[in-house]
Amino acid sequence: MLSVDGLTKRYGEHKALDGLRLTLPRGQFVTLLGPNGAGKSTLFQLLTGLFAPTAGEICIAGFDLRRHARAALAQIGVVFQQMSLDLDLTVRRNLQLQADLHGLPRTLARERIAHGCEQLGLADALERRVRELSGGNRRKVELVRAGLHRPGLLLMDEATVGLDPRSRRDLLAALRADVIERGSTVLWATHWVEEAQGADRVLVLHRGRVLADGTPDAVTAALGGQTLEDAFVHATA
Repeated sequence: MLSVDGLTKRYGEHKALDGLRLTLPRGQFVTLLGPNGAGKSTLFQLLTGLFAPTAGEICIAGFDLRRHARAALAQIGVVFQQMSLDLDLTVRRNLQLQADLHGLPRTLARERIAHGCEQLGLADALERRVRELSGGNRRKVELVRAGLHRPGLLLMDEATVGLDPRSRRDLLAALRADVIERGSTVLWATHWVEEAQGADRVLVLHRGRVLADGTPDAVTAALGGQTLEDAFVHATA
């Protein structure tokens, strides 16, 4: 679903990403675990076409992002660290706008909006303005929005920042269910080790490079710790 080869991003003399290579198959929940400044957000900015890499290639569902940007980006749903909803529009209007941008027929859009909001407990909030919602419910709206066009790759950049434990748990559960039901691929960037415990695979990113890649247990062993948290803290200190 995602292939990255030799991905490098420089800001002057600083390398935010340094020759990154990784491959993500379909139907996998992958946690990208790294401390602040590891390069997680830079990677997401490159994967979504917001910035161009200094070097390297990105392929999404077989489409080269540089040569076939429209086809590649159509395969992505994304929730950025900073909330990007229109606070003065209702939940329904925010979601309909996204559906229109992807060219979804109105009837299909209404069905998917209703279904997505029902799944995440937002059915009663459709006509409320986003600014009236809690932080957790705003994130849920963004998750519904990211999945409206049924993307194969879902990118979540520190998506639980500022959320209470229950909202964090609900978001993770919803994404894991999508992996099982649709065979989607999720790349979940975080610096919270507990969010990586239930992942199919953990990538540890530090100073723009992958330090370890495997199951949570395999990464713990590779980095030399009694627990994943101990191993992560020691490796990225």
